[in-house]
Amino acid sequence: MVPLTLKPAIGVVIGIIAAGGLGIGLGQPAIADGEASSNGRTATCRAPVLSRLIQHRVAPGETLESIAKDHNLLPTTIMGFNSSAQTGQVAPGQALAIPPYNGIRVSVAAGQTWADVAKAYQSRADLLFEMNGCTSTVPSTIFVPGVNWFPGIRTAVNANSGSANGTSSRSPLQGYPLPIPAPVVLNYGWQPDANQDRVVFNTGIGLSSPADTPILVVGPGTVAFAGDDPVYGKLVVVNHAQGLQTRYANLANVKVSVGQSLRQGDTLGQLAATSQSPDSILFFEVRLNSSQGWVAQDPRNFVPQLAQR
Repeated sequence: MVPLTLKPAIGVVIGIIAAGGLGIGLGQPAIADGEASSNGRTATCRAPVLSRLIQHRVAPGETLESIAKDHNLLPTTIMGFNSSAQTGQVAPGQALAIPPYNGIRVSVAAGQTWADVAKAYQSRADLLFEMNGCTSTVPSTIFVPGVNWFPGIRTAVNANSGSANGTSSRSPLQGYPLPIPAPVVLNYGWQPDANQDRVVFNTGIGLSSPADTPILVVGPGTVAFAGDDPVYGKLVVVNHAQGLQTRYANLANVKVSVGQSLRQGDTLGQLAATSQSPDSILFFEVRLNSSQGWVAQDPRNFVPQLAQR
């Protein structure tokens, strides 16, 4: 679970800080204005993340979860970097590669640009550039922050790949969580937090809409949770086909109950009011079931109506 805070900015911004958030500032421009050095790297840029992996030797009594906690990472991050750990189990004496941040290692086809990779992984080109040594040419293997590894995730990008997290079959999430299109005021993934001078990971998106707006389920499913949550406030969680789950947070009231079957477009509740702005924010998540639990995904990869707006 991640802490959700409402704080005034332009309107209201919801900040979701994931465990293992990236604790670096962006005081220097991510892509420096000055000329690059002879190796294509700017003088202010840090070494690529993949050159900063450390080795951890599993000690007796340690588990994948305890090792991840010690390094401020998600277990899935360690699984993605170590094929020997992808069963979710580790053994004493086993060597594990540990990255400094949550993310995945990706193979990139020749000729791809930072913009191509950013589009495939719903990230930012300048952030990828900085995390991978500030080279003008994209290396053949790079680190993509904030993407959660799970069995079956595509870890290669080429010119025709489209979204790296896309599903092979039609998503069951064909609806929209509000009655009418709404501005996206919080994007999924790594985003700069000016108030904390660092980058934080958002596990969903924020949609701006007036208080009391009906909240609609985006696809048929079954209510898994409906009620108060210490992090999300009033929350509805719905399980769908294909191992997908949607979460709707910051509700004023809840009009469904656990175990209830829903059709696309059914009302879950109404949006809560905020004191800072006439409009409020629906925080919406899509998660995918895996051996490590429900892993956050970019909603635009699974809800076509969000991708089109």
